[in-house]
Order: sequence, then C-alpha cells, then structure tokens
Amino acid sequence: MNFFQAIILGLVQALTEYLPVSSSAHIRIIGELMLHTDPGAAFTAIIQLGTELAVLLYFRHDIARILSHWFRCLFTRPVTGDWKERFGTRDRDAAEGWYIIIGTIPIVVAGLLFQDAIETTLRNLWITVTVLIIFGVLLWVIDAKAPQKKTIREMNWKEALIFGIGQMLALIPGVSRSGGTITFGRAMGYTREAAVRVSFLMAIPAVFGAGILETVKSVGSAAADPTFPGWGATIAATVVSFVVGYVVIIGFLKFVSTFSYRAFAIYRIVIAVIVAILLIAGALQPMEQTTKTAAIEMVNTVTAMF
Repeated sequence: MNFFQAIILGLVQALTEYLPVSSSAHIRIIGELMLHTDPGAAFTAIIQLGTELAVLLYFRHDIARILSHWFRCLFTRPVTGDWKERFGTRDRDAAEGWYIIIGTIPIVVAGLLFQDAIETTLRNLWITVTVLIIFGVLLWVIDAKAPQKKTIREMNWKEALIFGIGQMLALIPGVSRSGGTITFGRAMGYTREAAVRVSFLMAIPAVFGAGILETVKSVGSAAADPTFPGWGATIAATVVSFVVGYVVIIGFLKFVSTFSYRAFAIYRIVIAVIVAILLIAGALQPMEQTTKTAAIEMVNTVTAMF
C-alpha cells in the first residue's frame, strides 16, 4: 500500500462509515481491487478511530449531557429513596445512557462468541453481496411504509435492545452498522433523524472501544505487515477520515431530515450487482487465501467435534 492508496482508503472509510451502505464491505472490496489483498488489521483499525473521533466531536454536547446525568443518577442518593432512580426513572438523559449500554450488549456478546466466523467465513464476498441486497430491500420497504412518530426521548429498554440487535448484525460485512440500526429503528416507528442519531450514539462505545483495542493489538505488529503503508500515510489517512467524516455527519443528518433512504437502498443493490459480476468474472475473489484457510480449519474443527 502506498501513500495515495492509503489516502483513498481513508476517504472511503469516511464516506461510508455513517451511511447505511456498509463501510466494512467497501473497504473489503476496494482494498481487494487496489491491493489484491486485505488492507491490514492495523491500518483499518487506526483509520476507524478518525471517523469515531468525528462522531465524538459532533455529538460532544449530547455525550457530555448524557454522561453527567448518568453518573449523577448512579452515584447520588435517590430523592425518593427508590433505587430505580439510579436507572433514570426520573432523569431522561440518564436513562439514555443506560439504553446505549443495553444496545451495546448484543454486539459485544456476538463479537466474542462468533469472533472466528466473523474474521473468516462471514468475510466471503458472496455473503456480502447477499446481505447488501437483503438489507437494501428491507431499508427501502420499511422506510417507505413505517410511520415517523417516535423520537430518541421516547425510547425504552426493550427498544434499545432491538436497536442493539440491528447493530449486532453489522458484524456481517455488508449489513452496515448504521443500516441495521436505522432499519430496526424505522420498523419501530422512529423518525428518520431519530434513528440516525440513535445509530451514531449507540456506535460510540462499541466501535470506539473495539477500534482502540484493535489498534493496541495491531500497532506492535504493524511493521511486520507487508500491506502497512507506514505511519506517515496512516496518520494522513486517519486525518482524512476524521475531517471528511465530520462533514458527512452534517450532510447525512440534513439529508434524512428531508429525504427518504431510498437512494441508499438503490445504491446498495447496484453495488451488490457490480460485485457479483466482478466475482463471476474473476476480478474479485470471494475470500482471501489466509481467510479461506482459516475458515476451512474452523469447519474441520467443528466437524471433528461431532
């Protein structure tokens, strides 16, 4: 990977991270086309921090308000003596903090339980093509038919869990974290803007935590990674993902306050068709050789157990 390719991937990350089109699918596909290999764990993890920093900056006031109320309710003696107050029964901002935690649980549990499959079998591009189409159609149909009546202030813990399940499905490349969360939110009757804001806020602990963890794990081995472009190019790509990502957040929130998600649904379907054609033509390989080998080993291990 050279400097120019690193910048391109940073730009792709920024443009697709928040939109319901799956950034992981785009990085996987464009990385394969440019490099004929995966961009590398270290590089990918580090540039993701750029887009998450953009989220922290844009939603800094919301985050500060939610955190301050959450800590106040948790560590202050309840006014009425009812212990349930610690969970935000009298403070909506504190309750939102708990709902974000609840919504994060599914992706954390699934990520730990199915880590091997996520890193191997589920990275097959034919699976990516399939879920791009399925969730594109679901987003299109649900957004067209579901009412727009709920705001983020009306969320309860059950709906937070449902939002979290939508986010969890994004562990499959092609689903899209924002796409899964938004689709589930619209199905529950949340407004387009409310569903987007929930997807942004709910992604912070899951993605930022995973990004920092992966960066710490990967930095030490970055020098040995043949695809790693060097720290200069990586930092430049991270800055690009941060700056462009911030602009994308602003534009996306304005877009959904006026227009439907139909354009994103159509885009997903078109991309899926293009990738399918490239796979059939042999321009793309369904799986990386190392990923394919790991997947075969995992299947053999499971088969041996039975």
